[in-house]
Parts: sequence; C-alpha cells; structure tokens
Amino acid sequence: MNYARFLTAVSAARKTSPIRMLTELQQRSPASLISLAGGAPNPDTFPFLSASIEVKNGPSLTFDEATMKRALQYSASNGIPELLTWMKSLQRDLHKPPTEIDMCVTTGSQEGLCKLFEMLVNHGDNVLLDAPTYSGTLAALQPLGCNLINVPSDRHGMIPAALKAVLSRWDASEVHKPGSTAPKVLYTIPNGGNPTGASMTTQRKQEVYELARQYDMLIIEDDPYYFLQFDKPWSPTFLSMDVDGRIIRTDSFSKILSSGLRIGFVTGPKPLVDRVELHIQASTMHTSTFTQLMVSQLLHSWGQEGFLQHIDGVIEFYRKQRDAMVSSADKWLRDVAEWHTPSAGMFLWIKLKGIADTQQLIMQKALEKEVLLVPGGVFMINSSDPCPYVRAAFSLSTPEQIDEAFRRLSSLIKEAL
Repeated sequence: MNYARFLTAVSAARKTSPIRMLTELQQRSPASLISLAGGAPNPDTFPFLSASIEVKNGPSLTFDEATMKRALQYSASNGIPELLTWMKSLQRDLHKPPTEIDMCVTTGSQEGLCKLFEMLVNHGDNVLLDAPTYSGTLAALQPLGCNLINVPSDRHGMIPAALKAVLSRWDASEVHKPGSTAPKVLYTIPNGGNPTGASMTTQRKQEVYELARQYDMLIIEDDPYYFLQFDKPWSPTFLSMDVDGRIIRTDSFSKILSSGLRIGFVTGPKPLVDRVELHIQASTMHTSTFTQLMVSQLLHSWGQEGFLQHIDGVIEFYRKQRDAMVSSADKWLRDVAEWHTPSAGMFLWIKLKGIADTQQLIMQKALEKEVLLVPGGVFMINSSDPCPYVRAAFSLSTPEQIDEAFRRLSSLIKEAL
C-alpha cells in the first residue's frame, strides 16, 4: 500500500531524533561501551532504591537496585523490548494477522489515538465514524478542523449498508485523483462501544473491510473493550482480516490491569507505526519505564495462560455487574426507558421515553436527586443537538447502589414527564 497518501504534511515532515537514536543504540550495546553521548541523569542521584509490589494472583514484583535504576531512566520511544516482544506474541496468537505487523507502546490508548489522528487527518478532510462515540475521540478530532461524517449504527455497530450509502457520494475509481475529497480514514469501536455498548458482528466487519478496500481507506480499530467481551469465542477483529495492511489498532490495559499505569499499544503496518514513534520521540519521548517494567514483569510471570485466566476473572466480574444493572433497569425503568443488553464493555445506553433532551435533566435535576449519569449529547458530533439518551456505567457501583440509582432515576423521569 502507498501510505504516503494518507499522511498529513506534519507527520510526513517528522524526522528521527538523533538523541533518541543514540539513547536506544546505547541501551542495545554491551556493558563495555563507554558513552559520553547521552544527556541522561545519573541514577545514583535518584532517591528511590528498590521496591516490591504484591500481586493478587502471582509472585511479588521485585525491583532491586539495578532494576530500579533502569526503571527510573529514559528508555526506547517504542517501548521496552521485553514488553513489546510479549505483546507482539499475544497479538499474533489472538488475531493471527495475515500481514506483517509492528507495535509501539503508548501512554494509554488515548495517546495512540491522538497521534494517529494527527498523523492522518488534515484540516478539511472527511472522516467517517459511527456516533454516538467516545467523547475523547471527538475531543481529539474536532480541533483538527475535519468534517466528521456519521455512519448510522445500531446495537450491532456500524451498518455496512449505511456506510455504502455514505460512500456513494464519491466514485471509488477516482479516490486517488488530486483534489478528491473521499474519506481516507474510518474510525470505530468494534466491541462494547463507549457509550452504546454496541458490538459489531463478524459479517459486518467483513463488509466494512471490503468497502474500505474498495475506497482505499484506513480503519482505526479502537478496541479498549476487546478483553471485556462476555461471550466466547470472541469476535474476530479487523486486524485478523487485514490482508492489505489497512488496519491500525489501538489496545489498552486500562480496563484489565490498571487505568492509572497508562499502558496502551498501537498495532499496524510498520510505516505507520514508525510515524507514531517519531511523534512520541518529539513529545512524551516514551511511556513511563517504571510502569512498563512493572507490567512486563507481571506478564512474564503469568505467561499468556495466566494473563488470559486473569482476563476471565475480570470478565466474570463485569458480567455480574452488567446483569445487576439490567435487572435493576427491568425493575425500575421498564415503563420510562428502553435499552439493549450489551455483550461487552461497561456501559448501558438508555433512551428515556418522552424526554427530548437529557442535558438539563441530568446536569441539574439529577444532582438534586443525588444520582449522576452522562447525558448522551456529549457523545454526539454536535453536542448541542437534543439527545434523549443517558449513559450508565456498571463498573464501580455495587448492585445495591445501582438499584437505588435507578430508583432515583425513575422518580426523576416520572416527575419530568
């Protein structure tokens, strides 16, 4: 594929940082190398000596003095080698991508998304997505001055026929002509979408991928809830279908290991991953070495089998939470709202009957009732448009708290009608 046509002028102009190159070269060199090149501080001056971190289901993670010095020092911009090696193996085993992939570590998948958008989206470009969508995506895209085009979706995600209808505005044979305004990027959350909880079927993914081939688009597969799919076998990913090298995938450990450690990954064709790495070199330089080493030690001690056993436990917790929320919704909201039971993620997307817009209801009156949800408008391309939906998260509250929250919400809706 010709990736040059997808790059913004800013991304195409990025060059390797000579200092970053020297840092990474030094870290791959034998201990006998005497380097006067790096501007790294001397770790002997740092106040932290060692650490031991207890783990629920595995041996303690130990940072002796030598490991601690490494953990507190600069590291490679694409990630520490042992973490990358482990993750590449996991990606290949889970997705079996038909084309060669590369990866880099990002400071949460949000950093990866922001850098992908800045790499691929020019002012005035048409970008496809299925709204309602993650508000962080809208916050990253809208300042770039692009035209966000909504592709209709339902509980099973983006609707291929709707995508085809949107794309019919352009002639597929002319997308490479100078001045073509045909979209080059499609963004979607394929599993347990935030906020809707929607999950794309395999058939739909195949049809969307074929349309991307027809119009030579890249697909950003933003999949932070991949490991929170409640039913097995898990749905095949876009990455697993990618015979061309047109999928760029973002993964996150936030929902399954820790949101505060800020560990995410970008997976895709090397020419594109390299561009993300160049941006990292010039911005954050690298994700925290300490958190990378911490996660890497954990994953290597677990092995892939132990990791997937941990995932099973996380899934079981969220399945019970989802069931509790749906049960309470049936109990309190049946007459005043409607929803679909999500098959992944941590959200219930609720449409309030007879309420044209939930913004004031939630931001003013709901607080008086001491119940808080997210008004649906914040997930729309135009957040000022009336929206009858609210998003409820079942991740943190106890089943008892969820039940009481929905009792209060029911009372609130009935008073507003």
